[in-house]
Amino acid sequence: MFDDALHTMTLSNDGSYTAYSKEYNEHYHSTKDGALNESLVKHIYPAFKLKEHQQKIVILDICYGLGFNTLATLYYYKKKNLTSKLYIYSPELDSSLVKSLKEFNYPQEFAPFKDIIEKISQDGLYEDEQFHIEVFLGDARNYVKQFYHKFDIVYQDAFSPSSNPTLWTKEYFSEIKKSMKNDAILTTYSIALASRLALYENGFIIYINSGKNYRDATVASLKELSNFKVVDMPHKISCNPSISSLRD
Repeated sequence: MFDDALHTMTLSNDGSYTAYSKEYNEHYHSTKDGALNESLVKHIYPAFKLKEHQQKIVILDICYGLGFNTLATLYYYKKKNLTSKLYIYSPELDSSLVKSLKEFNYPQEFAPFKDIIEKISQDGLYEDEQFHIEVFLGDARNYVKQFYHKFDIVYQDAFSPSSNPTLWTKEYFSEIKKSMKNDAILTTYSIALASRLALYENGFIIYINSGKNYRDATVASLKELSNFKVVDMPHKISCNPSISSLRD
């Protein structure tokens, strides 16, 4: 049974279900943008636009939650007939949620991955010739410290800074930076100036991710990107002199 003691399943505008967390008082996805649509347009599409040509792609999915970003990555991979070896590492604090996801009402696009969903729910690990997926049950910040210069892509998809500030601080993004390759890309739904500032203070260049049928999002990279419009952070800061990033 899906973990409904702390969660309420909610239909989003694209027809896919998300869930409302009673602990964090937030939905896992934007109900307006749609659960599946948000994962695709705010994370998978912008990241794979730059990385899908690689023979090996290593992804950090913060946090696993309902598993949408990981599963949407697999969906995109299959739809595009990619041949890369995918490694996906994802921390998640809520072990009871992960164990219950085999009963979640996923969109039909995820039907081919039913065995993967069940294996992750049971063992926290799935591996075949194409995919290595590891879900770590515990603190994301401790987990990230195991990795150095490893990730090609980071999906920064924790609950919002107001609900879960520890995964949006300047110090947190410093650890994330250490875990990323020099040409890696970070995606996030957040466009909050404080969140962008925490990335900017760690040397990230900030870009806007905009398009039809979804609200703006953010892409960040340690190297210049030609495919996205850069955010003029010095100008933003000068217009908001009292702004500060979250700190530990």
